[in-house]
Amino acid sequence: MYELNNVTKRYTRGKDTVHALDGIDLTIPDGDRLVIQGPTGGGKSTLLQMLGGLDRPTSGEVVLDGTDLARLSEARLTRVRSESVGFVFQSFNLIPTLTAQENVETALVPLGIKVKERRELAAEALKSVGLGERLGHLPGEMSGGQQQRVAIARAVVKKPKVLLADEPTGNLDEGMRDEIMDVLERLWKEHGLTFIMVTHDSTLAKKAPRLATLRKGKITVKENAAT
Repeated sequence: MYELNNVTKRYTRGKDTVHALDGIDLTIPDGDRLVIQGPTGGGKSTLLQMLGGLDRPTSGEVVLDGTDLARLSEARLTRVRSESVGFVFQSFNLIPTLTAQENVETALVPLGIKVKERRELAAEALKSVGLGERLGHLPGEMSGGQQQRVAIARAVVKKPKVLLADEPTGNLDEGMRDEIMDVLERLWKEHGLTFIMVTHDSTLAKKAPRLATLRKGKITVKENAAT
């Protein structure tokens, strides 16, 4: 479970102070599927970075399973990210010179898993996203949708507790968007993940059980009646 208590994040931009997050209080239960929406510059990606331990708040607590991520050393925070949090980004972030299987394996290297087991786990993860025939392909040899499937496999191969997705369908057409969301939702259910996604796509937002809206650093959360 996540518990955010009075989380603020301030940036200095020239002579101005930007309040990216302004006193955020938020509880995210285990197994939740939460979509975060809001205007550009409203704090969505900043909040996701806090949840993933990629950034620290200016003040407040970001508590995951009883541990305040803001107070961890860099070494312990890196360990939490490596073991417990999977990330999916809009731009895929694949290494172009590595095959699909090798890209997925990169998520397992920090965990000290031996080469043979890494290969087996990566192959299994790629099969789970429909890419069992593409293990040896480079990113440049795959479509955008296939590359995002590789990125998803990389995020879930370590069996994380949390899956964070920042505009995961932003570079895809409508048909491929729906395919990728089907994959993400299936994995959320199969693995019992806590799944938190930032999106500008209102169609996707309406399908989530819970919707958080961020505007000028302030958050509101509602249950989606349609679900």
